[in-house]
Order: sequence, then C-alpha cells, then structure tokens
Amino acid sequence: MLEHFFQCPYCWEEISMLLDSSVTNQTYIEDCEVCCNPIEIKVQFNNTELMNINLKVLD
Repeated sequence: MLEHFFQCPYCWEEISMLLDSSVTNQTYIEDCEVCCNPIEIKVQFNNTELMNINLKVLD
C-alpha cells in the first residue's frame, strides 16, 4: 500500500489515501474525509510505481 496526498477537488483540503500498488489500473469512488463529497479516482501503476492519478468531481 502506498499513501498518497492530494487536494480534494471540492473543498481544496489536503487529504491522504492508501493506494494498492498491486493492481495496475484502478477506478473507484471515495468520499473526501473532510467534506464527504464523492471523488472518482483513476490510478495507474507501473510495477509498484505510481504513474498517474486522476480525480474527477461527480455531479
């Protein structure tokens, strides 16, 4: 597991998330731990290295 810090696209607070580096491509929805709004998260790993993370606001 890899801890990654980023800003919430709703409230702009810095939050952290544990990412599973054993799965190459992942897409899931997680609620912000500060404002509780849903964030779609797309993550790509190469081996165990984080290559890309994309955050999307859900309406």
